[in-house]
Amino acid sequence: MRMLLIHSDYLEYEVKDKALKKPEEISEEQKKGRLDEVLAVFVSVEKVDEQNPEEVVEKAVAEIKDVASQVKAQNIFVYPFAHLSSELASPDAALKILKAVEEKLKEEGFNVKRAPFGYYKAFKLSCKGHPLAELSRTIVPGEVKKEEEVPEALKKEEELVSYWYILTPEGELVEVDKFDFTGHENLRKFANYEISKSRIAEKEPPHVKIMLEQELVDYEPGSDPGNLRYYPKGRLIKSLLEQYVTEKVIEYGAMEVETPIMYDFEHPALEKYLNRFPARQYIVKSGDKKYFLRFAACFGQFLIKKDATISYKHLPLRMYELTRYSFRREKRGELSGLRRLRAFTMPDMHTVAKDLKQAMEEFKKQYKLSMEVLKGVGLTPDDYEVAIRFTEDFWNENKDFVVELVKIIGKPVLIEMWKQRFFYFILKFEFNFVDNLDKAAALSTVQIDVENAERFGITYYDEDGKEKHPLILHCSPSGAIERVMYAILEKQAKLRNQGKKPMYPLWLSPIQVRVIPVNEDYLDYALYIAGKLEGARIRVDVDDTSDRLTKKIRKAEKEWIPYIIVVGENEKRQGIITVRKREDGKQYEMQLEDLIKEIKQRTEGFPYKPRPLPLLLSQRPKFRG
Repeated sequence: MRMLLIHSDYLEYEVKDKALKKPEEISEEQKKGRLDEVLAVFVSVEKVDEQNPEEVVEKAVAEIKDVASQVKAQNIFVYPFAHLSSELASPDAALKILKAVEEKLKEEGFNVKRAPFGYYKAFKLSCKGHPLAELSRTIVPGEVKKEEEVPEALKKEEELVSYWYILTPEGELVEVDKFDFTGHENLRKFANYEISKSRIAEKEPPHVKIMLEQELVDYEPGSDPGNLRYYPKGRLIKSLLEQYVTEKVIEYGAMEVETPIMYDFEHPALEKYLNRFPARQYIVKSGDKKYFLRFAACFGQFLIKKDATISYKHLPLRMYELTRYSFRREKRGELSGLRRLRAFTMPDMHTVAKDLKQAMEEFKKQYKLSMEVLKGVGLTPDDYEVAIRFTEDFWNENKDFVVELVKIIGKPVLIEMWKQRFFYFILKFEFNFVDNLDKAAALSTVQIDVENAERFGITYYDEDGKEKHPLILHCSPSGAIERVMYAILEKQAKLRNQGKKPMYPLWLSPIQVRVIPVNEDYLDYALYIAGKLEGARIRVDVDDTSDRLTKKIRKAEKEWIPYIIVVGENEKRQGIITVRKREDGKQYEMQLEDLIKEIKQRTEGFPYKPRPLPLLLSQRPKFRG
């Protein structure tokens, strides 16, 4: 069970619609409710709670009592809130547990109200804002709470002391608490997030609603949490992003390879690396052997490089793999839509460099490559914040280089500095997207690794024919593909909140043009127009449903269709098209050839894939609801 407890001046709700086919039966009076001077307890009942519901109820009531005594609250509002977890209990089990919590609290002498279960509800609350006003709690039945295998790197990371600064393009290094964040509000949010190290997702980020409404991606109840299902439109977007990033990296000069997804836990180099990499692993047993599912492409590529004969003439040597998938057993509370997953697709490039000078040259090039890749998916430096992390020694010896990186991005960045090196890298940058809940997620990253060449036995021959250990750069120019989708959708949610129309980048839009006949008499002409567009490699569909014209247009708007063509008598007679452009909301009469030319110009240089759904809307299934 997960609980979010908010000490409030009041909480009130109003039932709007059914969220379940068979919600809790309620009276007319229960459709609205309010309590003043209240401890609001938002609750998600989880699958694991079904194993010992009585214990969960006892523990939950004890936690609520403890918080209520601290904030001196006598009124308690139990509010079902599914969005705190992705591993929900069955509706029947959840309702029984919620009712039991309600009754137990009443027995303890509290004035308790419970919001109805299984409904969409509008609610208002006024948080008091003192230090104990917002708290979260996780309840786990004792017998299913197992000791987790945690890598040494994660344990040590929690003990690591970081020193935080802001570095300006002018080269001024300012302690975070002394920096004036005026005009850099997003940087302030990012710094707070990083320093707090709180990764728990207490609310559902807006992109989740979008990905479900748009039928892109969905949770998969038949798998481990953090492993998602992709519907046709979502698969198209993901596939195009995979192709785009891969093409950019190969164009940059990398050689593409493919490596296994599982590795021997007892391999000496891998075992040591596991204890240096801060990630939780999936463990797989085969007979008496224990394997782990990869959490990056590092070791597969390292093992290839170990067996290769490499000369200084080959350096820098770049190797790349698009890992579908990499696996990390993130904590359940950290899983959040597309932002943080347990199975993800990571474009992963590793570059062998002969020395620090060459490594730093590559680092700067890959920094610029990452900016270019993000620009292609519609993300500019205004949309993300930069973190640069290094040891104090590296800063003292390479200040000018670090400042140059800041000048390239053109705005202040967050600096994390360590007195001594703990990780396998001496320098790292990340481009981080800050979402609508003020949570940050790393996109692009590059690291200079000074350990793993020696650990894995990777060498090259220098000018004198001597074997030497190189340095290795780890680079993902976009970050996980799923996280790029998250950033795109979260950016559009921000724009929608500002009253602007959300849009996909045109080359990523699942349907780029929708043709709408004013009635069935013009369906043939609509199909003719669609055929011309499809022949020009433009993703187009036709709304042949019996809906009214206004409803068809609204439907296209809800799907963020960039171009809507309406055809009727006038268009057929004159051989023209009437186009509504989502970008500016205006309507144009134009020649079809001109529209084709416009779309081709705007999508030039980006990959193309055909329409992911049937041409006619009447032939499409509905994947949700």
